Amino acid sequence: MPENTDSHEPRPESAPEAEGRTPPESAAAADAPEASAALSLPAENHPPALPAPVPAKSEPEDEEEELLRMSFLEHLEELRVRIIRALMGLGVAFVACILFTNRLWDAVRGPAVAALTQLGYPPELAQLTPTEAFTIIWIKLPILAGLFLASPWIVYQAWAFISPGLYRRERRLAVPFIFCTAGLFILGGLFAYFVAFRFGLVFLLGIGSNLGVRPYISLTEYFDLFVNVILGVALVFELPVLIFFLTLLRIASPRFLLRHSRYAILVIVILAAIITPTPDAINLTIFAAPMILLYFVGVFASYLLVLHREGQKFPWRKILYVIGAMILFAAATAGVFIVRFGYHWVWKWPFLVK
Repeated sequence: MPENTDSHEPRPESAPEAEGRTPPESAAAADAPEASAALSLPAENHPPALPAPVPAKSEPEDEEEELLRMSFLEHLEELRVRIIRALMGLGVAFVACILFTNRLWDAVRGPAVAALTQLGYPPELAQLTPTEAFTIIWIKLPILAGLFLASPWIVYQAWAFISPGLYRRERRLAVPFIFCTAGLFILGGLFAYFVAFRFGLVFLLGIGSNLGVRPYISLTEYFDLFVNVILGVALVFELPVLIFFLTLLRIASPRFLLRHSRYAILVIVILAAIITPTPDAINLTIFAAPMILLYFVGVFASYLLVLHREGQKFPWRKILYVIGAMILFAAATAGVFIVRFGYHWVWKWPFLVK
């Protein structure tokens, strides 16, 4: 009988078993614990994601974010508060000036008394209505004097209203701004009182002195002219502050102001002709010359501001040497006129007379 070869031949093993590998299902089952273990790792083993770095902001951007952002109604509310506080300061100054009304009125009528006395007329002012003296002496005059007295407080309120719209480095100009603005306002009033108004009044009252015309000056006409000249010149003396602010807001520059200085001088002369109470050239020059000088003072202040922005310094030492040399030259010239030509010094223009 033939042998059964199938019973003696070894049965071939399956490929996975022959190679000693587990089937895919088993491999997946074996890898499952490792994968689950990897998924079940605690969160502290994985470092947290770092936040993206925030770019550093430049100084102008920081300052812009520091500016106060107010709505239109908030601006109106702030303006209302500042106006009320300014009026309160003016009211306090008004009450203080009422206590010295008699002395203030003597000072106000002083130019009229001097001019009338110089021309040979009685030094008196006429009251044309029953209430004229009370209205002018006890109401209008204390308001005018209180305006000058409270000018630093009023200027401070104006600065406090506009300062939120400025950068931090520009807010440091508060004290110089207040002192310069109020000081120029008071200085302009003093210049108008002691120089411009007196010269103009003598000219006006002396026009008809040789023609048989005798002046009778009413309180209202005199005081209105006084207020127009005093306040007009005081406001014009704020020209350097105006030029400085135009430069601060980058509306104008020193180069632009110097290039168009001839037009500025023309406008100043026209403005002086409007403010001047007389039509003669001498009084017009008395008004216009300080205004032109103040214009160039404002240009110089704007130049200093531009130098400060650019990180440069002004050569103050050299300028002081030049000014000192000019003062010494003027003193030497005055000494020569006094010693050699017999002049003497007086405290009024032209200061040196024989």
